[in-house]
Amino acid sequence: MLVSSDCRSLRIAAVTTLVTIAFSPVQLNAQGQKVTAISGIVTGNVQEVGFRAMIQRRAIRYNLAGSVENKSDKSVQFFLQGDDDRIDKAINAIQQGTKKSSDVNVSLSPTSVRPDLRTFTVVGWTSVTRNITQPYDLVFDLRPDNTTISKQEAKKVWLAVCEKAVKGADTGKCNKD
Repeated sequence: MLVSSDCRSLRIAAVTTLVTIAFSPVQLNAQGQKVTAISGIVTGNVQEVGFRAMIQRRAIRYNLAGSVENKSDKSVQFFLQGDDDRIDKAINAIQQGTKKSSDVNVSLSPTSVRPDLRTFTVVGWTSVTRNITQPYDLVFDLRPDNTTISKQEAKKVWLAVCEKAVKGADTGKCNKD
């Protein structure tokens, strides 16, 4: 197919614009490291399929601050803050979804860096597969050394975060394996 140079320039400009608005301006943290922030909305079959826990495990793995929560319209809203490359890796995982999710669509918007944010929180977490109906906030405190860890280590950290948060009859239900 023949594409005019005006059309090609317009497509390149649109792609450039999309990339340009995907991340907020870079700021430096107290250690002099670059920090950016992004917010996103995920639509599709993304609730009651482990989606928020998956996002938090990526935040744990890549040591990203932020939050994630279910919205009443069946979407999932998230905020990620940290190193650009690590955010990119987390976004790639979010776009892939979980084993049980489907029709995943991710919309991203730039947002402001929150300099004092040192946690990643799943707001009002419940779990159908674990029979946990009482909502809990799962809070991960960023590692001071700002390292990336393996998937297996991130899962262990997530399980510890979950066990610390749940109470009463839900104690011991975090590890479904």
